[in-house]
Amino acid sequence: MAKVRTQYTCSDCGASTSQWVGKCPGCQAWNTLVAETIADSGKRTHRYAEGVTGGVLRPRVMPLAEVSTDKITRLSSGEVELDRVLGGGVVPGSLILLGGEPGIGKSTLMLQVAMMVSSFGKKVLYVSGEESPEQVRMRAMRIGKVPSDLMVLPETRVPLVLSALKEEDYSLLFIDSVQTLDQPEIDGAPGSVSQIRESVAAITAHAKAHALPVFLVGHITKEGSIAGPKVLEHMVDVVLQFEGDRNHAYRMLRAAKNRFGTTSELGIYEMLGDGLKAVENPSEVLLGEAGEASSGSAISVALEGARPLLIEMQALVSTAVYGTPQRSGTGFDLRRLNMLLAVLEKRCGFKLGSFDVFLNLAGGLKIKDPANDLAVVAAILSSSLDLPLDRDTCYAGEVGLSGEIRPVARLEERMSEAARLGMKRMLVSGHGKTPLVPEGLKLVAIKRVSDIQKVIF
Repeated sequence: MAKVRTQYTCSDCGASTSQWVGKCPGCQAWNTLVAETIADSGKRTHRYAEGVTGGVLRPRVMPLAEVSTDKITRLSSGEVELDRVLGGGVVPGSLILLGGEPGIGKSTLMLQVAMMVSSFGKKVLYVSGEESPEQVRMRAMRIGKVPSDLMVLPETRVPLVLSALKEEDYSLLFIDSVQTLDQPEIDGAPGSVSQIRESVAAITAHAKAHALPVFLVGHITKEGSIAGPKVLEHMVDVVLQFEGDRNHAYRMLRAAKNRFGTTSELGIYEMLGDGLKAVENPSEVLLGEAGEASSGSAISVALEGARPLLIEMQALVSTAVYGTPQRSGTGFDLRRLNMLLAVLEKRCGFKLGSFDVFLNLAGGLKIKDPANDLAVVAAILSSSLDLPLDRDTCYAGEVGLSGEIRPVARLEERMSEAARLGMKRMLVSGHGKTPLVPEGLKLVAIKRVSDIQKVIF
């Protein structure tokens, strides 16, 4: 008879101990150890895929130089933005984990991809652990015409999912969501550390053996990380984050981990009544929402991956009513905002210590690019002096602690995007080489923060 023992596993990092302690010995987090019962049967055959003889894997040793990658062709998901973030498509046998807040559009995006791939004549299996087939069909009808090659399976038990995969050859597998999977051989409720770890391990073994790409939908915690053990993110090949403000229509798709491509790409979607629509020219959409020229508004030329974006920085400087000045940044790093305010006060003489400063990126986007510093400074100065800035002027430069304006990467691509959208003037750093300026765009070089006021007003 198998021995039964209890161990405590950390829900953040996956470290385990034989007894409960307040602090995890692995990641030093408090109150994250969860009890789980383990049966020491000696054999865990549910983890092994086909090709196992006598419970022992038979690996093949071969020179790495002789390994051929000619047969590996990426599968297009039909979504241009998703393919860009993945690095050109879905790699066979890869596991892709998609995380995001409730109601952000994770299931809608996955169902759109499933419908698109199945419309190409490829058989797709959509495993729904949270919705009935009728609910999935209603959502699919809202998106578009339902293909005949899209199969749905309302099941959470992993052995039944694997048996369905063995009965038919599928080109793509979707599991919505990974927190609902149940491995009967493992004690614990679905969503627990042991259940998620063992369920994903069984699906991974089948996916790698049959070169079946898998999309896993995951919930996130209130801190913004993917719920479940941290080891889950190590088991998969790609971790995608679906972000956005539910008060705005735009959603951003980022790659936090990608074994087959870069993690600097960004995909932008717009939530509509009939699903998610890819935004091919986000600069035109974001600038199209801007109204007449007003104080506190500046246009920055940011860069996310290989895509330059023109976004509007909005600042509001007002007298502090409650004594203690407030600092608020929506879509912008608050610590960097405090640093820029300190530079303005120290290097330019602007006394902003008794004023409230609010900063907002229009459209609900979150762009982390040091080139936004120059536009933020211009917007704060404009709001403080209550003087509007030219709508045909854009900014790209990083501000240092000594007040110098540092050059930014790939300036020529930023200038090309600004010229394409009708910008007449662009303020950049005066340090470094002078790039080739496109026709119709005037380049203004600035070396110090103290020189900005003379140029923009």
